Amino acid sequence: MELSNLRPAEGSKHSNNFRRGRGHASGNGKTAGKGHKGQLARSGAKKAGFEGGQMPLYRRLPKRGFKCRNSKDIVAINVSELERYEDGTEVTVEKLLETGAITNAGDGVKILGNGELTKKLTVKVNAFSETAKAKIEAVGGTVEVI
Repeated sequence: MELSNLRPAEGSKHSNNFRRGRGHASGNGKTAGKGHKGQLARSGAKKAGFEGGQMPLYRRLPKRGFKCRNSKDIVAINVSELERYEDGTEVTVEKLLETGAITNAGDGVKILGNGELTKKLTVKVNAFSETAKAKIEAVGGTVEVI
């Protein structure tokens, strides 16, 4: 290290905090660092996405599809998937995630009535189809909507 290589820390020398438009002696008088005329010299902020009159990017790109903001991501599994659990088990959303029956819970889990069930289970999820409820209760299990 030599004296000729010493520099102040990055960003420490100039702050954006000095007073503008206080005459030539201040080093930032007259146009106050804004140059001459033009949009950037004027007061008021630029509009977001404005490209000087050119068609803005968000209008040039094609729009595709529709995403309903009110829709829910319901994960559906069949009654046949519950066959993996032992008799008398309490099946919850956490248990389904833990055992790999579902990969994510989304906004809720619904049990559908496809397949057969031979084990008595207590199933606690967000929703059931009528056939799923009937099949679980037919083998002596219970259903509970959480």
